[in-house]
Amino acid sequence: MDLSKLLTEQRNENSMNLDQLNTYEILQTIHREDQKVEKAVSDVIPSINEVVENVYKRLARGGRLLYVGAGTSGRLGFLDSSECPPTFMTPPEKVQTLMAGGIEAFFQAVEGSEDNEEQGIKDITEKEVNEDDVVIGITASGRTPYPIGALKAARETGAYTASLTCNKNSLISEYADQAIEVVVGPEVLTGSTRMKAATAHKMVLNMISTTTMIKLGKVYENLMVDVQASNYKLKNRARRIIMEITNVSYEEADQALAATNNEVKPAIVMIKSGVTYEEAQKSISKCDGYVREAINYAKQLS
Repeated sequence: MDLSKLLTEQRNENSMNLDQLNTYEILQTIHREDQKVEKAVSDVIPSINEVVENVYKRLARGGRLLYVGAGTSGRLGFLDSSECPPTFMTPPEKVQTLMAGGIEAFFQAVEGSEDNEEQGIKDITEKEVNEDDVVIGITASGRTPYPIGALKAARETGAYTASLTCNKNSLISEYADQAIEVVVGPEVLTGSTRMKAATAHKMVLNMISTTTMIKLGKVYENLMVDVQASNYKLKNRARRIIMEITNVSYEEADQALAATNNEVKPAIVMIKSGVTYEEAQKSISKCDGYVREAINYAKQLS
C-alpha cells in the first residue's frame, strides 16, 4: 500500500510554514485544526450509535469489550479501558485492551510489533473471544496489520467487530461489522496522528464506553452510582453522590456508605426506600442494576 495516499499521511496546506511561525501563531494553527475534530466526530455519530447498541447487547449478556491497537491507538484503548473499573465498578476483564508489543509497549515502543498480523490473531485466540464479545480495532491509518489480524480472528469466532480509523474506505473496515471512519484531515505536523486523529479517537472511545455503561444502569441522572470508592477522593465523591440523590447530611451519607461496604447503589436504595442492606441488594439484583427501578421495587418490600 502507498501510505502517501492516506489522508492522515498527507501534508496540511494550512501549516506549511510551521517552522517560521512564532509561539502564538503555532498555537493558533494547532487550535484551528483541532476545531475540525468536533465536526468529524459529529458526522460519524450514526456509526457510533450502531456500535454502542451492539456493545450494550453483548455486555448485558455477559460478554466483553476488547480494544485492539498499536502505538498511540493502543494507548488510547488502555486509557479508556483502565478507567472503567474505578468509574463503573466493572471487572477488569469486562473492558480490556490488547496492544501490539504487550503492556510494555504502553511505556516504550516495541519495534515492528504493529506490523505483526499473526500476533493480532494469536492474541484474540488466547483471549478465547466468542460471539458474546465485541472487538474494536483502532488504527488512525486504517491499515495497521496487528489490529487487522485481530479483527479477522474475531470475526471467525462470531464476535461483533468494529473499526475506528481516520481514513475513508480503510483496509481494516473490510473486516468490521461496523466502521467508524472519523475523517479529521491531514495533521498540523505531517503524519503525527497523536494529534487530531488521537483526539478524535479519544472522543469516540469516551462515547462508546460511557454510553454503554449508562445503558447498563451504572448511572443515575448524571451521577456515577457504581463508582468504586477505593480512595479518599472517590469515597468523598461517593458521599456527595448519596447526599445529592437522597438529600441526607454528610454524616448520614457516611454511615450509609459504611453499612454498604462503600457501595453507592445500595446506600441510595436503603435511604430512599427505607429497607435493609440485604433488601436493597435484592432489589438492585432484581432490577438488573437500575437504581430507579430498584428504589420502586424496594418500596414494595418496606
